[in-house]
Amino acid sequence: MRIPRIFSAESLAGKSEVQLDEAASRHLVKVLRLGPGRPLILFDGEGGEYSAELLEAGKKARVSIGDFSADDRQSPLAITLAIGVSRGDRFDWVIQKATELGVQDIQPLFTERCEVKLSGERLQKKLGQWQQIAISACEQSARNRVPQILEPLKLPQFLDSAGRDSMNLVLHHRTEVTLQQLEDRCGRPQAALLLVGPEGGLSAEEIELALSCGFHPLRLGPRVLRTETAPVAALSVLQFQWGDF
Repeated sequence: MRIPRIFSAESLAGKSEVQLDEAASRHLVKVLRLGPGRPLILFDGEGGEYSAELLEAGKKARVSIGDFSADDRQSPLAITLAIGVSRGDRFDWVIQKATELGVQDIQPLFTERCEVKLSGERLQKKLGQWQQIAISACEQSARNRVPQILEPLKLPQFLDSAGRDSMNLVLHHRTEVTLQQLEDRCGRPQAALLLVGPEGGLSAEEIELALSCGFHPLRLGPRVLRTETAPVAALSVLQFQWGDF
């Protein structure tokens, strides 16, 4: 049986004991039906992981922490995904898959064609939900560093603040530029920022604005991909070209 991996919001230390929060405890006891003596793996998002053993099952499970392993399985390519917020569960799915594919941060965006409106308490609740999706994806995919889901920004605000130390890319199905051409022109990057639109994509004006801010256009073949397909395809290609695939 696969050993369950559990995230701890509290910093961990070897050769100690910790009480898990109610959500993690419920997952172990009610969903996985584990009892005392079962092995676990714990991680706190700071890199590495700990072997552990379930000592006491209950509303707040008690766990004994063992040895530390420094393996964090982080991609050598630091990728930030900036993407327009989409409707329904599409955005949740993107966060899950982007986490599995090794992104470092996810920047939600409000763009011209974005139909989702979030603010105030509803926005904060949604941010918490998105962050939990990333945590769960790390538990499943054996990642030990959790991507940060950043506060949503309007596209012009994001472009004004985008750094220039990474390879900044905007998906644009009408360009002819390929990743190999970008590497030949700019060299092999250590960091990449990928900009993707919501349903309906980025408008022509938004793409031009991104290009004027130093972004490179990138095409993923001759077909137009959906907002939930495009980032998965692009992240896979980036990891293959410059990351750890």
